[in-house]
Amino acid sequence: MAIYHMQAKVVSRGSGRSAVAASAYMSCSRMYNDYDGIQHDYTRKQGLIYQEVMLPPMAPLEWNDREQLWNAVEENEKTKDSRLAREFVVALPVELDKDSNISLLQDFIKKNFVDMGMCADFAIHNTDGHNPHAHILLTVRPLNENGTWQYKTEKEYLCIKDGEEKGFTASEFKTAQKQGWEKQYRYKVGKKKEYLTSSVAQEKGYERNDKHPKSSRYGRQNPISEQWNSDEQLCIWRANWADAVNEMLARNQINATIDHRSFADQGITEQPTIHEGYIAQNMEKKGMIADRCEINRQIRADNKMLRELKAKVAKLAEAVEKSIPIIAETLEAIRNHMIFTQYHLLHNEMQKEVIHDWMNHFNPILNKYNTVKKKLKAKVTERKELNVKKEKTSILNPIQHIKLNQQLTTITEEIEELKSRKEQLIFQAECSTDKDMTNLSKKYDQMNNNLDILDSQDISLKKQLEKDAAAFREEKFRPEPEQYTELLDTRIQIRPDFRDKLIEQLKGTFGKYYDYHRRDIAANEVDYLNVEDPDVFSHRAWELKYQREQEMRRNQSARTKKRSHDMEL
Repeated sequence: MAIYHMQAKVVSRGSGRSAVAASAYMSCSRMYNDYDGIQHDYTRKQGLIYQEVMLPPMAPLEWNDREQLWNAVEENEKTKDSRLAREFVVALPVELDKDSNISLLQDFIKKNFVDMGMCADFAIHNTDGHNPHAHILLTVRPLNENGTWQYKTEKEYLCIKDGEEKGFTASEFKTAQKQGWEKQYRYKVGKKKEYLTSSVAQEKGYERNDKHPKSSRYGRQNPISEQWNSDEQLCIWRANWADAVNEMLARNQINATIDHRSFADQGITEQPTIHEGYIAQNMEKKGMIADRCEINRQIRADNKMLRELKAKVAKLAEAVEKSIPIIAETLEAIRNHMIFTQYHLLHNEMQKEVIHDWMNHFNPILNKYNTVKKKLKAKVTERKELNVKKEKTSILNPIQHIKLNQQLTTITEEIEELKSRKEQLIFQAECSTDKDMTNLSKKYDQMNNNLDILDSQDISLKKQLEKDAAAFREEKFRPEPEQYTELLDTRIQIRPDFRDKLIEQLKGTFGKYYDYHRRDIAANEVDYLNVEDPDVFSHRAWELKYQREQEMRRNQSARTKKRSHDMEL
């Protein structure tokens, strides 16, 4: 089924990645990085379905070659921890064919990224045939109209005027200086160092300690970059991706939708089913009937009803053995208990179906997650070993250094791929963190244990049902054959009261999970077990009702005739 997954990441040198390597990895191609002199060859990588580069109008045409595009990015970024690219990993609907997914991506990327001035490089992967997804690599530095790069940030000097502090760029400071704003420098004030303006420091005779003026930590961000990097813009992109997918699904007449909002924002505060269960102390809140606390509560209620029934049977035994009203009450009481027991069995069957569905849904996700987690751990360990090996390699052996760098770049991209897959599996499992997945695994084990508890409980319930059926048969044949009609009529008269008592007991035990349809099914199955035809009861009930109505009409007619006679006199 279609799922929502959109993971945003940043490709930066600080995390050991390069834009050229990331592009080569996702496009399964061979590319040379001019920045560090490493050749990245991923032509043997499997799973590539489609790849494309999309450019805004101001970008140089030669950047349609992704190798030139990302080398241009690498060349322009100078620092060792530069942010080189923004990467999105999105899950594609399995319901759509290849062409529809390509069209979906092209339209989304153009409207949301390229039209905003970004260069986009994307590829569709589907390694196992069941997990279509796309990697979208975007430039993070805006372009000028002539195709040159804009600045990401400008140095911003924090200046003082009349006690007020305000930031100015170098170009803005020329005007600000004429208005009386002064830069601040660090001066030695006694044993401390403080930022002061030159005029204040000269008056007090302080000595300047640093030639660099006070400035904001990260400088003034380019307003375009600021918008691209904002949380608000990320939320817009996430919402737009959900809208784009839903629109394409609807266009292809596929009855499915996705939602970009978190479960909390959607108002989903519980798991998708009503019987998913947590550990024992949380069961009362979650309503998981299969949990030990809830099961024991039902067993106690069941045993209480059984004790009451036995006490009543013992009391009835002291009465006249063949008293029709007493026998009728006994039969209806036993029948009530049998319906309750049968309802409990049906409820447990529903519980087991829900648990099986839950386990069948999460079992493959947990298995895949554990597999990916093991691979990721192995890859991280391998990267650490390569880094240690690189540190020990002499600088006089440049060939070995290049070889190790290539291996490190490859394994870094593989780690990023595994991280993306792990995040997608976490989202599929309706979780947020690895800790949630650990709790989900524990919950899976608890569910398995709950199935064993339910099976054991079903055995006890079935034995009790057999005992009740034997007691019912024994009580049913106490009267003489000529008393059967009288017994039937008596049971019909008292049954509504017993049905009300049964409903009250069921609601008291099962609470909001009480289902009157399940009660009717349980009643039919009990009547079948007791060899009683419900139609006989309903037909006889109709006859009795008709007889009462006829008697009422006769009585009414007699009263009318008497009034007429009195009036004549």
